[in-house]
Amino acid sequence: MPRGKSKQDPSMLAMALVGYELEKKKIDERIREIRAQLSGEKAAEKVSSAGDIKAPKRRKLSAAARKRIAAAQKKRWAEHRKALAQAG
Repeated sequence: MPRGKSKQDPSMLAMALVGYELEKKKIDERIREIRAQLSGEKAAEKVSSAGDIKAPKRRKLSAAARKRIAAAQKKRWAEHRKALAQAG
């Protein structure tokens, strides 16, 4: 162990600690956003200052819009199956 005075200033270490804690909070928030994206949710889980999580607002589709989307998806799958049948 070295003898004598420490060359590190305690106030400098305290400032470094504050800086690293801020960086850690930013990294934790990014991790939360990425996990939300991986689970298929929007990154809309915002944390308020009290720490509670607010539920994301859901968009509502009309029945006609859902039918259009379903028809388009069925058409894509039919084309996909047809291409597979021709290739195999």
